[in-house]
Amino acid sequence: MAFLGFSAGLPYLLVFSTLTAWLRDAEVSRSAIGFFAWVGITYSVKVLWAPVVDRIPILYMTRRLGQRRSWMLLAQFSISGGLLLISFVGPADLILLSLIALFVAFSSATQDIAIDAYRIEAAIDKYQGAMAASYIFGYRIALLVAGAGCLYLADFFGWVFAYQIMAISLLVGMFTVALISEPKREESNFDLSSEKKILSSIAAPRFFSWFAAAVISPFVDFFSRNGKFALLILLFISVFRLSDIAMGVMSNPFYLDMGYSLAEIASVVKIFGFFMTIAGSFFCGLLVVKYGIYVPLLIGAISVSMTNLLFAGLSLQEPEIRYLAVVISADNLSGGFAATAFVAYLSSITNRAYTATQYALFSSIMTFPGKFVSGFSGIVVDQSGYFDFFILAGVLGIPAIVLVLIMLHHFKIDKNIL
Repeated sequence: MAFLGFSAGLPYLLVFSTLTAWLRDAEVSRSAIGFFAWVGITYSVKVLWAPVVDRIPILYMTRRLGQRRSWMLLAQFSISGGLLLISFVGPADLILLSLIALFVAFSSATQDIAIDAYRIEAAIDKYQGAMAASYIFGYRIALLVAGAGCLYLADFFGWVFAYQIMAISLLVGMFTVALISEPKREESNFDLSSEKKILSSIAAPRFFSWFAAAVISPFVDFFSRNGKFALLILLFISVFRLSDIAMGVMSNPFYLDMGYSLAEIASVVKIFGFFMTIAGSFFCGLLVVKYGIYVPLLIGAISVSMTNLLFAGLSLQEPEIRYLAVVISADNLSGGFAATAFVAYLSSITNRAYTATQYALFSSIMTFPGKFVSGFSGIVVDQSGYFDFFILAGVLGIPAIVLVLIMLHHFKIDKNIL
């Protein structure tokens, strides 16, 4: 699972945080850099084509590899090719660069759909916390490579070479897909009967019958299982990562504007921060097994919001490594903890009969608000400065804290937290 997490995490920074460092290094304005965050909205709307990944085969590939593996492999080839194109275009043509980045993001989001479905189908609920921790571990390794590794390569050999090496690194995911086996999919009697009711009620021809089974049924299932609390769950999912996603696009421009070099950012923010993230991830995995999901969710929501405020203080200091290390320690420790808790939570509320579509829905709702807001981050920084920007990012974390408390009160599901 860790190798698939690596394949999923590698392209994310290359069209997001690392790309913003390249743009800022090329003296592109912060306002323009902020708008590049909207490329990431592609991840937020992947639910629109998740039913295709869930149900539609890819001709010869699906017959040989299976539904999940075939989509993963196709997406990985597309990502690798897109990264090569980015290396050739660069900041010289921002419009073309944005279009290629959009293609890479689309391919990466498609890969996420297939990998998330594989991860949930490959293990029972009891081991979802461990699967999530393994996935996050591989994902974070990829962030280390796409972050620190790419910055080091760019500092010594240039951005073009760095992105070409990143494109080649997708071979890790391709080899993994070739070695793993296709998971067995489950369909409960309730799921099948629900689909039959929908199909009979609309008396649809074949295409619309498929649409009802692949698209409508997953949503009917979610609202049927959660009743009046379904909207509360969706609201919580939409705000949990609002704070850290909103500030993420300006992180590398912030470090560069503060006076830190690419090598210093790679060493402290990416490498040192990586180990803090891994520590937070595994600590959360242990707590989920022992105490359930909701208590770790609350801890994660509070810590992520509070650590954003540390960046506000850092913006008032001189560029010293020790200050940066302290802030990065707290930020990555809380980030890894919160991410693992949230992945485990999303996995626990997903019906295995509609794995890809439902998980893509949750992932889309999770990232869309933050991605949309972060598009204006460069404008906020240019007009108000980094201090006010990070204070605002911290405030955006309050709704998540409130909603976790409400869920703790209403959803007494896990006996360990009663």
